[in-house]
Amino acid sequence: MPFNELNTVEHYIIQQLSGVNLNHANWAEEKGTYGLQWHYQPASELKRSVNEVLVESELRDALIGINPEIARQPERADEVIYKLRAILLMVNQVGLVKANEEFAKWLTGEKTMPFGPNNRHVPVYLIDFAEPDNNRFVLTNQYRTHHHETKIPDIVMLINGIPVVVGEAKTPIRPSVSWLDGAHEIHSIYENAVPQLFVPNILSFATEGKDLFYGSVRCPLEQWPPWRLETDEDSLIKALGLGKVGKELTDLLQPKRLLDILQNFSLYSTDKKKRRIKIICRYQQYEGANRIVERVREGRLKKGLIWHFQGSGKSLLMVFAAQKLRRLPELKSPTVIILVDRTDLDTQISGTFNAADVANVQPTENIKELHDLLAKDTRKIIISMIHKFRDAPPNMNTRDNIIVLVDEAHRTQEGDLARQMRAALPNAFLFGLTGTPVNKVDKNTFWAFGSEEDEKGYLSRYTFQDSIRDKATLPLHFEPRLVDVHVDKATIDKLFKELTDEAALSDEEADALSKKAAKMSAFLKSPERVELIVNDIAKHFKEKVLPHGFKAMIVTPDRYACVQYKEALDKHFVTEASRVVISTSANDDYEFKQKWALDKSQQEKVLDEFNDAASPLKFLIVTAKLLTGFDAPILQTMYLDKSLKDHTLLQAICRTNRLYPNKTFGCIVDYFGIFDDAAEALQFDEETVKKVVTNLQELRDKLPEAMRDCLQHFTGVDRTLRGFEGLEAAQEAIKTNEQKDAFALDFTYLVKLWESLSPDAVLNPYQTDYKWLSQVYESVKPAGDGIGKLLWYTLGAQTTKLIHENIHVGGIDDLAEFVLDADIIDDLSKNPNSQKVKQLEKELISRWNKDAGNPKYKELSDRLEDLRNKAERGLIASIDFVKELCKLAQETVQAERETEPVAIRKTGAAALTELFLEIKTDQTPAVVERIVTDIDQIVKVVRFPGWQTTVAGEREVQKSLRQSLLKYKLHKDQQLFDRAYGYIKEYY
Repeated sequence: MPFNELNTVEHYIIQQLSGVNLNHANWAEEKGTYGLQWHYQPASELKRSVNEVLVESELRDALIGINPEIARQPERADEVIYKLRAILLMVNQVGLVKANEEFAKWLTGEKTMPFGPNNRHVPVYLIDFAEPDNNRFVLTNQYRTHHHETKIPDIVMLINGIPVVVGEAKTPIRPSVSWLDGAHEIHSIYENAVPQLFVPNILSFATEGKDLFYGSVRCPLEQWPPWRLETDEDSLIKALGLGKVGKELTDLLQPKRLLDILQNFSLYSTDKKKRRIKIICRYQQYEGANRIVERVREGRLKKGLIWHFQGSGKSLLMVFAAQKLRRLPELKSPTVIILVDRTDLDTQISGTFNAADVANVQPTENIKELHDLLAKDTRKIIISMIHKFRDAPPNMNTRDNIIVLVDEAHRTQEGDLARQMRAALPNAFLFGLTGTPVNKVDKNTFWAFGSEEDEKGYLSRYTFQDSIRDKATLPLHFEPRLVDVHVDKATIDKLFKELTDEAALSDEEADALSKKAAKMSAFLKSPERVELIVNDIAKHFKEKVLPHGFKAMIVTPDRYACVQYKEALDKHFVTEASRVVISTSANDDYEFKQKWALDKSQQEKVLDEFNDAASPLKFLIVTAKLLTGFDAPILQTMYLDKSLKDHTLLQAICRTNRLYPNKTFGCIVDYFGIFDDAAEALQFDEETVKKVVTNLQELRDKLPEAMRDCLQHFTGVDRTLRGFEGLEAAQEAIKTNEQKDAFALDFTYLVKLWESLSPDAVLNPYQTDYKWLSQVYESVKPAGDGIGKLLWYTLGAQTTKLIHENIHVGGIDDLAEFVLDADIIDDLSKNPNSQKVKQLEKELISRWNKDAGNPKYKELSDRLEDLRNKAERGLIASIDFVKELCKLAQETVQAERETEPVAIRKTGAAALTELFLEIKTDQTPAVVERIVTDIDQIVKVVRFPGWQTTVAGEREVQKSLRQSLLKYKLHKDQQLFDRAYGYIKEYY
């Protein structure tokens, strides 16, 4: 007998599922070797006509056997069947998905009829879920059906006379034929020609004996997933065509699993175009959700870590898990908390639950609402954010049937907020879900959620490679296109020195300014560089993205770079082709906010437009927004010009890996050089994690000693004392620099220990002391940024311009190394050289001699002489001598700039001196000169040209004035403040 699809794949499916081999002449005498299993029955033996979808005689028997109320009056079965026929007939009016949704309510026992006492409505069951053996599972083939046309599906599977699975088998011996041919026949031909057959459908499948794929009604073929085995015990069998498919078939279509999918793993949702769609689980969602459920059912272990790669459907996994947990009667109406750590994820998760019409979902708007829900013992699915557990009291709810599913279990899910959540819900189950591999970077996540009893620490694991293999996500292609940048450092050094000299900045201010200007973003935003990259983006997009109907995202260094890229892109495309999506803050300029701010509804409108293939919007330009929690399958290419690391990097680049028609890969065009980081982030170092986990006890053991070491710096200090008295007492205990340094060293070590252990409950007894030490440390540590905001406003633009003018861009080179030297500082103070020092001394003396009568120069000269004397006696280190000399030089430049004929204008200092002398009383501090000097110096630092006409400028100067007056206890005199501010506006 030659091989064909009937005697190979079709008969093989029947034999695998029922134990009957139709290739044997005596198949009718064979019996299945399984207990709860499918029973083969030829289509000719089923009591139905070609126009009937249901085998009504079997359905009637099932209704009577399962429902006592119908058993008492068997004619009631006909009333139910009449209702079901009506749903089958309405498919032409409402569409297949809506008819399928309505029929599913009957299949899952959600519908009622007035069959109870006094016509009370009671549930009607078509299937017995509690006792599956009470159902009749029939497998048949060549199931002839007529509606618009007559069609004959290869395989049909019926439960209690209801066809719930349709399968198509293709030949395994023709290379041009694949499972896709069978899936196409079901999806495009059968569902249209005989839609009534698919109204009760749970799922359909197709195979050519090599691969098995399945899908729900109206599911596009590119979204049909494969079914994999939960275990991988027999890799040889899996590699051998029919053996592999046979195992997958029996695994997917075993009766209990099919009932589980029907009851707990099927959803009806609304897509972006407001169309109703049916969603059934992929195997990794089924496995992950069921492992959560089984762990809760067992009740022994209270945690688990689920790693499913970005884009593989974690949101739906949580929906399926929550839905099944809520339905289990033995869990006694549990509370399921879905916990996220960012607003965008909150929006995504809430959207998924809402679109799927999941029952009893309760979002939380604020901290109080979450606390109230838990305190009132609410039994629902609660969606919240981790920060809403702030200040949650311990033991807020001690029930043991609270299950917390933590999305993106990184960052804040591991810190103090997580400990507060654990303390508030001490008996809750905690499951962490993550889309990025857990490695040495996030060791906390691994042990905070992972159980040592789980293989490799994971309750469920679905890797990058798994998701690509199963077509759950698309592969990622990287195009490194690095920009050749040349920095004229010598010119920048020279011009920067002149700029800071002219501004009379201190060493600290000059150093802070240079560091701020030399940040990577200053180089990345060089207009010449941005212009070159946007030209390349336009060319790449027009050639490789636009013709295929896809869209793109541009990721820039910061919010202002977004605007730069938008303006440059508008030269190549119409204005409507791109939108900037950024956050704005209260401190932003009014014009900036007016032009670029988007509220929530505006942003949603932009994203809907982006997802619409017909809209003119082709680019989203972002810097931080939309890099996580944003699904736009039409997004195929990301133009990346920003440093991203670890989880953020993986989450960002995986925005492009979602499935979309004709899309075969996601593309990352890398202008920054993150390729190596991305490759590293995709690696998983299990040995490192194992080592970290085993070392945790060692860290716990070190904690008490580290805490004692920190507290011993404050022996005798009353740590219960609050307010400034308590802080003053703590500061007095470490008043010398040596004492502060010693405390800082011990506290830094404690912080590292604390962060490594958090959210371990071992930290709880130390919480109060740790908080106290943190506050003391913050009060004594040096300021991290000595540069005022308005100093940057004053000189920042000039500094950035200086750098941009001396950055020259060659071209874009796939192999060029992108090297930036950001160390632009005055090396005189860092590398003292005796020859340069001598030259500087001579130059200063020469300048002072030109105006020997100037008292300021006399003072500077005296200070230099004093400095020399100290150096000769060894009272000052050489580096300190150079720094003091630099200060003298800067003060000299400032004095030269301020030396003008008094007739030209009155100085601000002189005007302020007159004011303070005028209002001086017995209560006024005698040091008028010092008050004026303080105000004069601080105002000169924070002012900038035209500051009087900006809200930010006036606010910063007023703040500086109040601080100066506060120092001399004059801050409450409003009249003095107003007059002093008037002088400053006039003279500065």
